[in-house]
Amino acid sequence: MSVPLILTLLAGGATFIGALLGVLGQKPSNRVLAFSLGFAAGIMLLISLMEMLPAALHTEGMSPVLGYGMFMVGLLGYFALDRALPHAHPQDLMDSKPQPRNLRRTALLLTLGISLHNFPEGVATYVTASSNLELGMGIALAVALHNIPEGLAVAGPVYAATGSKRKAIFWAGISGLAEILGGVLAWLILGTMVSPVVMAAIMAAVAGIMVALSVDELMPLAKEIDPHNNPSYGVLCGMAVMGFSLTLLQTNGIG
Repeated sequence: MSVPLILTLLAGGATFIGALLGVLGQKPSNRVLAFSLGFAAGIMLLISLMEMLPAALHTEGMSPVLGYGMFMVGLLGYFALDRALPHAHPQDLMDSKPQPRNLRRTALLLTLGISLHNFPEGVATYVTASSNLELGMGIALAVALHNIPEGLAVAGPVYAATGSKRKAIFWAGISGLAEILGGVLAWLILGTMVSPVVMAAIMAAVAGIMVALSVDELMPLAKEIDPHNNPSYGVLCGMAVMGFSLTLLQTNGIG
């Protein structure tokens, strides 16, 4: 099994960590959840804008029109998908005494929405790691970090509505498997399209998806979960940590 595919499996599997927290009653504080979402957004923004997009544009044979065009395709494609999806956020977990019917509806909406969001993330993790393993590890880390509260978001309402830990973990796992499916399909399809220009074009589109995900989903969600703290702290910390790690790797000739 290829390393990029393994990274995708691990990132998607992090959803189960959140699911376990949701059924074991050890839910992290809102502050920790919000910080982790901001941290993941910071990692994604720095890697997308400072590493992935420049690498795609500097690929031999890649024109600026195609490179920036694919970046915009990723941005607009994400926003189009996001607007078409039903929205129900982890903030629903903080309701005092939600009704079982509302909980079931919330769980289904969250599972559907998170699954559709996770699918392109699986593609992004695989494509990035295939082109640059170092950057792929950073994307996998960011995806794994924000998959934990997503798993919690699905498992919590299901467990409260049904009282079944198995069902809670199962439905949370479905959303994580959507990400793994994205990586597996990318592995199967892209194996026959190894052109550097094709890979660079896909990477540019993935960079657009990651930027849109960070700005439109992760940062507002962090603020929604913990309105008393600024999500920018997590974003800046994520950027600083990833930038420092990339600098160390490149200084030692690894990047």
